Amino acid sequence: MMHIAETLDQLPDMNDLQSRSGLEFMQDMVAGRLPGPPIGATMGFWPISAEDGCVVFEGTPEFPVTNPMRGLHGGWYGAILDSCMACAVMTKVPRGSVYTTLEYKVNITRAIPLGLTVRATGTVQHAGRSTGVASGEIRGTEDGKLYASGSTTCLIMKAPLA
Repeated sequence: MMHIAETLDQLPDMNDLQSRSGLEFMQDMVAGRLPGPPIGATMGFWPISAEDGCVVFEGTPEFPVTNPMRGLHGGWYGAILDSCMACAVMTKVPRGSVYTTLEYKVNITRAIPLGLTVRATGTVQHAGRSTGVASGEIRGTEDGKLYASGSTTCLIMKAPLA
């Protein structure tokens, strides 16, 4: 059995966070110099690009993220949207600071069929000293259809000391 401490040791540490701006952190994650989010591996999505104020995740939902009615669980929409929107806010976070999601909202427009690859794009509307606001959307990579949209508010704060 794996212990929590053993698995947490696989994630970036406080030095990784404090030595980079949020944009540098996200770009290093996309480039594979830092590990990606474990939830993405669990749920089948990953970051593919990070620019100032915009982060894109790509994912393909499969059977493990279905609900009992044979459809994609709504939590999958929320998880990929929270990831792209909050990480977009991260690109605006200065060196020595971090963020956390305060709240987010998801509007599902249509069902994503299992096996369909989608892109979730998060874009920052505001990033101040203590809060960041972003919007996001999920679109099919092949069909371009809008499957869901969302918004988030994140708290920006000084990173805890290492």
